[in-house]
Amino acid sequence: MGFEYKQRTFAQNDIAGQTAALHEDGFALIPGVLSAAEVAEARAAIDRLRPFGFDKMGKTEHYKCVFNRERLFLDFLDREGVVDLAESTMGKECHIIGQSAWRSHPGHDGWQPHTDHTLVTMPEEVASDPKAFPIYLCTAHYYLNDHVDEELCPTYVIPGSHKSGRALSWGKETQPEWHGKTLEPVLCKAGDVLFFRSEIWHTGSLNKTVDTLRYLLQVHYSHRTIAQRFSPFPWTFNPEILAVANERQLRLLGKHPEGAYG
Repeated sequence: MGFEYKQRTFAQNDIAGQTAALHEDGFALIPGVLSAAEVAEARAAIDRLRPFGFDKMGKTEHYKCVFNRERLFLDFLDREGVVDLAESTMGKECHIIGQSAWRSHPGHDGWQPHTDHTLVTMPEEVASDPKAFPIYLCTAHYYLNDHVDEELCPTYVIPGSHKSGRALSWGKETQPEWHGKTLEPVLCKAGDVLFFRSEIWHTGSLNKTVDTLRYLLQVHYSHRTIAQRFSPFPWTFNPEILAVANERQLRLLGKHPEGAYG
């Protein structure tokens, strides 16, 4: 049988549709952002990473701030269509707060339903109003494998759950429900991007395969006023990366004009 998406999908240039989906569903799924060659290049770059600072090894390999290590990762910060969605929802002075790469081995278990960050709890009727509940933090998931079934630890989401107005603590509710909705897998293809706001209820899952590594690249965007999460401390930018970054990338890395607080 042919592959079918479970969630709504959006063209890469449909910023208005994606923005509306972030307010309604809490996420937008964008197929075909990367070509097969770009997927292969990204996977090879992740294979070249070596642990440093707060990186974690084991069945779950998690590498932080990878933009600072190789030019290829830097170029994911301002990917056409994806960064435009970030700027559409979080302003022209938005920046990144981090960028992570993952290799999830067979047996990796990421099932911990949670919200990434909820700035303030509020009644559902307030959280449901996009004018009263703006978007402050979002993550772009670049999928570097085909996720055509539930074997290779896909992401799970509860559509609309950001409108609950409350945070979901990491792993405390293993099978959460919101208005009768439960967690559903985001099945997608290599090169697709899931762009989601920080309040959506979501989780990773179990790599049930025998011999397949699951590759994922994340870019975390936020309003300028939210602190960047660059580690380890004290943080130092790689001068080789700064030397090749374009002006948009430099702004995303934190090169802002002077404001009220500096």
